[in-house]
Amino acid sequence: MVTEDDLRTVLAELHRLRTRVPQLTGALAAGVDGLVIAHDTPGVDPEGLAALTAAALGVAVRTADATGNGALRELLVRGERGYVATYAAGRTAVLTLLAQDRVNVGRLHLEGRRAGARVGELLDAAEAVRPLPGTAPARPLGPRAPRTPAAESRTATDS
Repeated sequence: MVTEDDLRTVLAELHRLRTRVPQLTGALAAGVDGLVIAHDTPGVDPEGLAALTAAALGVAVRTADATGNGALRELLVRGERGYVATYAAGRTAVLTLLAQDRVNVGRLHLEGRRAGARVGELLDAAEAVRPLPGTAPARPLGPRAPRTPAAESRTATDS
């Protein structure tokens, strides 16, 4: 179960991340379903950003799957005035960062990956007790493993 303390910890991580990378203009933790978990996004609607992140994530996951590149790890969008970077954060969440165009992209990735891992560990541990409100049971970001005829035909008596 995600407690208020867990949510405060996630929000504190978002604040620390913005301190470590001064060119960040926003940070958002959201479920892969597009629901906001925590945000530090001044001037940006967090619900809208979470919904757009979920839509982009759906396309990115399918693209990674179709090209045989495995489970999605991150997504980077570069606009004329900055970046939107989304990182996997555990099994059912993502971390989306907004950055100015002058950000060091290597530093953005380094810090974003680390923060995504920390947020993911916290949320996965909380979800192990009880799923996040409004989320389906844990669904990884990557494609589902294909079923094999041998696996489907096994019974409890097979060894």
